[in-house]
Amino acid sequence: MYYGVVLSPCYGKIKKISIKNDSRIYEWETLFMIISESGTLETVQTSMSGEVESLEVQEGDYVIPGMVLAYIKEDLFITGSD
Repeated sequence: MYYGVVLSPCYGKIKKISIKNDSRIYEWETLFMIISESGTLETVQTSMSGEVESLEVQEGDYVIPGMVLAYIKEDLFITGSD
């Protein structure tokens, strides 16, 4: 079993979380929306698919670059982007 992490790309505030604990995610699906300190809306996606093991943030939380947003239990299936 492999676990992946989803990290924050910037300083900012979590505007929207599009996933839930134990939900299934797919490659390049939008997981989080972050309003950066400069006011731009950052979209957080990942290149893995699998099941959300845990969410580490909530909407409204302040994040910094490299902060863990979620842990994903990865599928080991070969997909079209591999």
